[in-house]
Amino acid sequence: MAMGLINRLTEAGTVMGKNSLQKISATGKSWWDRYEEFVGINEVREAQGKVTEEEKRYRAAYLNAEESEREKFSLFSAAVRESHEKERTRAEKTKNWSIIGSVLGAIIGVLGSTYVNRVRLQELKVLVLEAQKGPINLQEAIKEQASSHYVQQKDLSDVIADLKNVLQTRTSQEIKEGALLTREDRNDSIKIDSLLIPLNEQLNYTKQVSSRLGSLQEQFNSLQESIAQVISEVQSVKLAVHSRPMERVMPRSSAEGKGQASAVRDVILELCDTERRLEAQIKRNSIYSTALTCAMFAITLPVLYVILKGN
Repeated sequence: MAMGLINRLTEAGTVMGKNSLQKISATGKSWWDRYEEFVGINEVREAQGKVTEEEKRYRAAYLNAEESEREKFSLFSAAVRESHEKERTRAEKTKNWSIIGSVLGAIIGVLGSTYVNRVRLQELKVLVLEAQKGPINLQEAIKEQASSHYVQQKDLSDVIADLKNVLQTRTSQEIKEGALLTREDRNDSIKIDSLLIPLNEQLNYTKQVSSRLGSLQEQFNSLQESIAQVISEVQSVKLAVHSRPMERVMPRSSAEGKGQASAVRDVILELCDTERRLEAQIKRNSIYSTALTCAMFAITLPVLYVILKGN
């Protein structure tokens, strides 16, 4: 009894547990569905399903397009190959037809030329036979024409021989004259070279003279500047002397006389120093000016001589 009761209780417990688990799972599922519906997961799933369907559809369309592109490209390549083959066959046909046409043209030309030559030969034969069978006047005229042609040919040969002789004599004279002219040209070239040597020397000398004249001009400018400085110094000394008025001698004390004598002595010494400096500077400037004039004179004389000699 106890074991049966326990078994029943365990069975009832298992049944109740299963029922409770089913209820819990059902309630959890319902609540989860409500949550998904509230959050929007169902819509997302539907959208994902639609996206996957569209992706499959686009992939299938892409594969179909790629397959059609391959087919069309293969058809296009076949058409291009066929057009190339047609162009090649057409070029070969045109080449063959051009060769056949050129050969036929050459054959027709040869046949035409042979026919024309044959006709002309027949006409010449007929004319010769008619000339042979013709009157005596025609034969005499032919003989006269032949004799006149022979005479003209002989005269022409004589004229050609005379012209050859004249040309030979003329060429020999021209060769002699050319030799003489070449000798004269050589002599003239030698003379010209002999004249060019002193001219080149003269040009070099004139260049040297011009450079020296430029240096002398610079020295002359420096001399003028030094003279201007001397003149300015003299004017400054004159102003210094006139700025100190000379006081007249008045009866003063001995101390004032000594101070005045020392001032006068200083002025006299300053004047003596300036006078010596001015004399030395004037002498130096005069020496520079004389040297400059002598140098310019010594340079201008040979320049004038060279110019007059060249003229």
